[in-house]
Amino acid sequence: MAMRDDLYRIKQELADRLKTANDLPGWEALEAEYFSRTAGKFTNLIKKLKQLPEEERKIMGRLGNEVKDEMLSALSARRSFLEGARFARLAETEAIDVTAPFLPPLPMGHLHPTTHVQSDLEDLFTSMGFTILDGPELESEYYNFESVNIPADHPARDMQDTFYIKGHPHWVMRTHTSPVQVRALERYGVPIRAIVPGRCFRNEATDPRHEHTLYQLEGLVVDRQITFSHLKGILETVARYLYGEATQVRLRPKFYPFVEPGVNGEVTCFLCAGAGCRVCKETGWLEIFGAGMVHPNVLTAGGVDPREYQGFAFGLGLSRLVMLKYKIEDVRHLQTGDLRFLSQF
Repeated sequence: MAMRDDLYRIKQELADRLKTANDLPGWEALEAEYFSRTAGKFTNLIKKLKQLPEEERKIMGRLGNEVKDEMLSALSARRSFLEGARFARLAETEAIDVTAPFLPPLPMGHLHPTTHVQSDLEDLFTSMGFTILDGPELESEYYNFESVNIPADHPARDMQDTFYIKGHPHWVMRTHTSPVQVRALERYGVPIRAIVPGRCFRNEATDPRHEHTLYQLEGLVVDRQITFSHLKGILETVARYLYGEATQVRLRPKFYPFVEPGVNGEVTCFLCAGAGCRVCKETGWLEIFGAGMVHPNVLTAGGVDPREYQGFAFGLGLSRLVMLKYKIEDVRHLQTGDLRFLSQF
């Protein structure tokens, strides 16, 4: 039979040509020449089966499968041989000299100073049973202002202090992390003990002490019979964790719309120990947080009955804490991405 002869001939032809295929590109060219779906020699030969009588087609079909398996096996064996030879050459030409001097480790990146301080505080608060929450940076005017008891005529709602979204008059870039207080109360209910680290945005001119993008850490505790003494205890714990056991905390009355009463939290200057220096402006005290008892209107906005539950909230300026801890004189350095600055930490 002519097809039988053709099958044996093409198998022997491939075997002879494989002996001269000395590299992988040559092997790939042979594989395509014989087994390409459109123009392969073996492929075209098998297509002729449909021209044969039925009985002969069955016989030649079985023979064709046997020949195909033998040809593919020969191709595979040759490829394995060529790959082995290639690796053998690489072993000879690219061998590692174990007697060479030790190479120093490549320089690697590291965490931003703000991330360091945030992680330290997260470890502290989680050890006290706090949950870490997050909230949207693109916030609604309701959650950013109204839900936390900031009225429509409050100066913070002016265009010069807040980034409003063009085409969306009721969307803002959040100016503080306080909106998460109401979101958390709505979602998780009470009792709750949580912190909210995050990025905030203020529409203001930048200078060494102010930046349009800043980081805060919000704290919220709501439960039955929560008192101001609980708040003071938490703040003293945070201050001493940050600046040492000898640190003193001073709370002075201050108005914040979302707390009542509200306080301004200061700690003894970690540089001069309260004696007065340039960093604390000769006062001996550094302002690091604002705090107070959660306003009943905020509890109500979160779906909590203020006659049954009480709570306190506090806000730490992470960017300011970073400046104090690492003695950074200009807050704008934190946003530059300058490796000369970041590599110091």
